[in-house]
Amino acid sequence: MTHPQTIALDDAPPQMRPPAVLMQSATLAALQPCRISASRALLVRAIRERWRITRRTFDLDETARGSAFYRIETPDRVFDFPVYSFAFSPKGRTGRIIGRSWDMMAALVEGEMSADDIATTGVELPKLYEGRATPSTLIWCRSNRSSRAFNHTVERLAAGQQPDVATLGQVCYLMRNTGLDGNGTFGTRAFRALEADHPLRTALSAQMLCTYMMRVFAQDLVEHLARCRAPDTAVPLAPEIARYLGVGNGSALGLILFVNNHPQLIDRWLHARETALAAAKSLPVAAGDARLATLSRLIARAIRFREQDSVRYDALIPSAQIAAELRGVQQAVQNLFDTGLVEGRRAHYPLAALCDHLAPRVAAETLETLHALLIELVPDTADALAETLVVDEETVTQPEMTIGHLRQIVETEYRWALDIDMAAPGAQRFVWYKSVNAEEPRRGPLDEIPWAFNLGLDIPTLAQTLHAALAAFGDTAPVARLLLARPDLRAFIARVQTLSGLPYHSPILNIMGDGFVPIDMVRLMNVAIHGIDKTRDYLNRNLRGVLYHGAPLPDEIAAGTSADWFWPEAPAS
Repeated sequence: MTHPQTIALDDAPPQMRPPAVLMQSATLAALQPCRISASRALLVRAIRERWRITRRTFDLDETARGSAFYRIETPDRVFDFPVYSFAFSPKGRTGRIIGRSWDMMAALVEGEMSADDIATTGVELPKLYEGRATPSTLIWCRSNRSSRAFNHTVERLAAGQQPDVATLGQVCYLMRNTGLDGNGTFGTRAFRALEADHPLRTALSAQMLCTYMMRVFAQDLVEHLARCRAPDTAVPLAPEIARYLGVGNGSALGLILFVNNHPQLIDRWLHARETALAAAKSLPVAAGDARLATLSRLIARAIRFREQDSVRYDALIPSAQIAAELRGVQQAVQNLFDTGLVEGRRAHYPLAALCDHLAPRVAAETLETLHALLIELVPDTADALAETLVVDEETVTQPEMTIGHLRQIVETEYRWALDIDMAAPGAQRFVWYKSVNAEEPRRGPLDEIPWAFNLGLDIPTLAQTLHAALAAFGDTAPVARLLLARPDLRAFIARVQTLSGLPYHSPILNIMGDGFVPIDMVRLMNVAIHGIDKTRDYLNRNLRGVLYHGAPLPDEIAAGTSADWFWPEAPAS
């Protein structure tokens, strides 16, 4: 009789991945939405606390011109959401920040708005960059219709029919987010001022609540326009279709600068995700374990979601490939459930061994899908970690630190940057600048615009310059002497000192080089951190996708429905 091979008794418990692995551009780009992603984490809390979202007024005409008013009630706070809706006009419409025409504009405001605040917001919000928010405002936002899906839905509802699911499935939203401004912009309340018990204190929560409310308004709007068109025959949107529709979102190169400028947030989010993943991999599962059955069910959902995905992918891995690979993953999980073994071996940490076995055999996106589902097995841990996403993003110098200590930090934590040959052909080919026409970040060849002010953070060059400057001082000298001698390095020195010991603050890449793939960092922000599904790549630098795809409706949130809503099945036609 043969016995299954047993992994060595000194098997180490699963650990978070080291920065040299996780912070590679391709690894970060492959991360998938999980329970700690901003949109999902917000709904986890809203469902747990049974937030109530009610429509107070809806005064729109048959062209969609008018206003609406919503209220969000948490256990101890109230937020108002006034909406200003406009008749559709193709003039001035664009997804860029230079747009001057939108289908709706709205504000997220703390507390019950007074009549004066409502009037002021109605005047100031349409001014946008020339406007001024009321003191209790958290966010100003705006969105536009998806003409094809929106118009199709209105027409079908007016005819007493539900919209065609195949048509909706091409975009999966009625309106798309075209801007979220807050944290002091236009006079909005700074997020650092939010109280410790504030329900929107964690990073990106206020923005994600606004995005969810865009979805609420869009669904109310199509039903209203259908009734205006055919009051005798119009029907409401079926709940299963309403759930299926999310909010569109498009992002581009600006998110790369966000990653540069928010290293503490990037580290905190990745640290939370990796901590939850390590906890899941450490679960002592055995044959017949109910958690393995749950994992298998979630994988089956992911397979169905990918198989039903009708989005065309040009540069990114198509859903059909991920679905096929997930079937192999599901079989491996089923074998573990049946036998307690991973490839015929008994492991101290079976889920960690399963991931290690699958890693070289599937695409990175497939493996990260499994990782995201593993986190669902430790919901309490993940939810607690999501509540830690409140960071102090200030960087400060430590002039009393010794030169030797600073040198050690640079030579260990920035070894990857020191090892890049910045004199190699193409290593400094590009510069990051602000477009005059679009007022958005762009990347262009340095030899074509040598006069451009570089907005990008050139960590390799800065690290190498700092390392060279340190050579002029002895180890026991204070950093204060370096700061006096090289004031041009003060900001980078503050960054290095402040971030020391944080493992995941900076991706390992050279954004100035011709080997950098811009879409990778946009995917990190949009997919992993925001929680966007069905992302499509345009020109290797723009990404479009859908938020809250399958999310519960307001009455379901108030009823405390399951937080297990993601990756929905397409409703029957």
